[in-house]
Amino acid sequence: MGHVSQTALLRIVVSCCGTLLLFLAMSLLWSGRDSSAQSGNPGPPVRVPSNVAWTDETTAIASGGNAFRGLLLARRCNHCHGEEGFSSDPAFPNLAGDDRLSFWKQMQDFRSGKRISPLMQGIADGLTARDSADLAAYYSMLPTTSDPQDRRAFPQTKIWDPLRARIAIRLIVFGDGQRGIPPCQSCHGPVAYVKGAPPLANQNGGYLQEQLEHFANGNRTNDINLRMRSIAGQLTEDEKTAISECYGAGLGPGANPR
Repeated sequence: MGHVSQTALLRIVVSCCGTLLLFLAMSLLWSGRDSSAQSGNPGPPVRVPSNVAWTDETTAIASGGNAFRGLLLARRCNHCHGEEGFSSDPAFPNLAGDDRLSFWKQMQDFRSGKRISPLMQGIADGLTARDSADLAAYYSMLPTTSDPQDRRAFPQTKIWDPLRARIAIRLIVFGDGQRGIPPCQSCHGPVAYVKGAPPLANQNGGYLQEQLEHFANGNRTNDINLRMRSIAGQLTEDEKTAISECYGAGLGPGANPR
C-alpha cells in the first residue's frame, strides 16, 4: 500500500515538473519575440518633408523682410539668377516676381537638407531666416515685364508641337479629374495660390521640367502633403514636357504679354 502511494506521488511530481518546464519555455519564447520586435525591425523612420509649418509667426517672419537689405544680399545671386531676377540659363529658376512665402520656404528647406542641392545648400547655410525674408521681399518686388537689354533666357522659343500645346492647356487650365490632378493654375495662379506655392507664369521651361522629374522619381520630397509628388508621378513624359514648354514659352495663364 505504501509502495503504491509512493508511485502515485512520483507521477504527480513528474507531471508538475513537466508543466512547470512547459510554462518556462513558453515564457522564454514570448519574451524573445517581444525583444526581436522591439529591436529587430522597427520599420522605416517617418520622414518629414519640410520643417516649415505655416503658423502665424512663421508667415509673419517670411513676409516681413526688408527689400533694400535684400537688394544688397542678392548680389551673390546675380550670377545664376540674373541681375533683374531672370536667369540667362533656362535650367536655373527665375526669381523676379516670386512669392515671398514660397521663396522663404525653399531657402529654409535648403538649409535643413529637406531639399537637396549641393550648390544651394551651401549658399543657404550662410543665410539666416531674416536674410531669406529680405531676399524674398526684394525678388517679390522685381518687375516681370520684358527688358531688351537684359540677357534673360525667358521666354524660350514659341515654336512648339501643337499636340503638346493642347495637352499643356488642358492640364494647366482644367487638370484631369479622372486622375485626381487639379489644374496647375488653381495652385500656382492666376486663379488661386496655395500658401507657399510659387507662381509659374514667368518660369523657365528647363527648370520646370527638371523639377517635375525630381518630384516624380522621388529625388525632391519637400512638398508638404505629397501634393507635387502625387501629381508629377501620374504625368507622362509628354505631359511634363508640354507643361514645362508652355510656361517656359511665356504662354501660361498670367504671363506678361511679350
